[in-house]
Amino acid sequence: MKKRYVLIGTGGRAEFFYGALARDFKETGELVAFCDINETRMNYANRLLMEKYEHPAINTYMSDQFEEMIKKEKPDFAIVTTVDRTHHTYIIKALELGCNVITEKPMTVDAEKCQEIIDAVNRTGKEVRVTFNYRYAPHNTKIRELIKDGVIGDVFSVNFEWALNTRHGADYFRRWHRDKRNSGGLLVHKSTHHFDLVNFWLGSEPQKVYANGGLRFYGKENAESRGVTKFYQRAHGSENASGDPFAIQLEENDHLKAMYLDAEKEDGYQRDQSVFGDGISIEDTLGVMVTYKNKAILTYSLNAYLPWEGFIVSFNGSKGRIEVKVRERSYINAGGEKSKEGALKEKSIQVLPMFGKPYEVEIVQGIGGHGGGDPILLQDIFGTPTEDEFHRAASHVDGAMSILTGIAGNISLQTGQAVEVDDLITF
Repeated sequence: MKKRYVLIGTGGRAEFFYGALARDFKETGELVAFCDINETRMNYANRLLMEKYEHPAINTYMSDQFEEMIKKEKPDFAIVTTVDRTHHTYIIKALELGCNVITEKPMTVDAEKCQEIIDAVNRTGKEVRVTFNYRYAPHNTKIRELIKDGVIGDVFSVNFEWALNTRHGADYFRRWHRDKRNSGGLLVHKSTHHFDLVNFWLGSEPQKVYANGGLRFYGKENAESRGVTKFYQRAHGSENASGDPFAIQLEENDHLKAMYLDAEKEDGYQRDQSVFGDGISIEDTLGVMVTYKNKAILTYSLNAYLPWEGFIVSFNGSKGRIEVKVRERSYINAGGEKSKEGALKEKSIQVLPMFGKPYEVEIVQGIGGHGGGDPILLQDIFGTPTEDEFHRAASHVDGAMSILTGIAGNISLQTGQAVEVDDLITF
């Protein structure tokens, strides 16, 4: 019997889910309704459904009709792809109305909202799945396999550097993410992927977190200190934005124009704000140290203005070392084909035994976005599930343990103190 799905939030990440249901999973799933604060954006999503996926238009509901939608459409699953700070609202309502939930990462943005979700799961007995596509990328799964198999023995420390470049990294500073109230900052919105990977790789959970960092490159004050004199609030209609490599011109991309510029009249949301404007409350330069319950330590850095995109991670263990380098293709959210988001340019895994000859590990070539993880994730959530020895499907507990590292990091940024993760929530 087909499962019924509704989707809340038809912005940049939504098509990943509704497109897959309309194109690849017609036999197992049925998309029945959209819900959003913006009718124009929902109408565009329906247009894509019809023109791109040859799927009939579906019912649309405004956000204040969410409960009406659930009661009328009777979905098995609600897919939540709204602004991060509202995830908990729709997750909890859906659970209480009898739905299971599939949510984009991060599950939510702070400890209070995280606790509310945990309590709702416990109260309703329903399920929350968090879509950590990076777990499913073949190279990341291979790292988990190597550590699980004891190739370098017990892992004592991890050094993890994630680089966001001046195309993708800058994009967080143009959008709603630039307000920390919306996204929890990059330590929550973006790093949830990375902290989840470390939890997944190590098979452990964070215990203590210390963080440092700030806004060092983006923002008006930083630009002024570098001698910049021409500023603008947004790129659209601005002469000063002409020729600025950090500006995005919505009218030059049909998809972005239809999804955002044409929809502004309803909610006032501007997708093309200046990365060197005022009002940015998130950090672009971050360093974190985490102690795990298995006594491993992580040193992590995130920088959002670099010339390349990807990550370098090293694992130091009792029998040797693993070195990984992954270079990703640059992209702007909703600015191109979904299969190009996080697509790989270069990847390598090298094992350095303590007393043996170093060797390269063969990696299966993944197809699709996020290093080949996207299609496998979609099959897992919408298709017929198969047994997975690596247990990549992420529950609300996994969602919580990933964001709690970032949430603890945000508290540490404010207080200058290390934060005990177990003090933040209870299961």
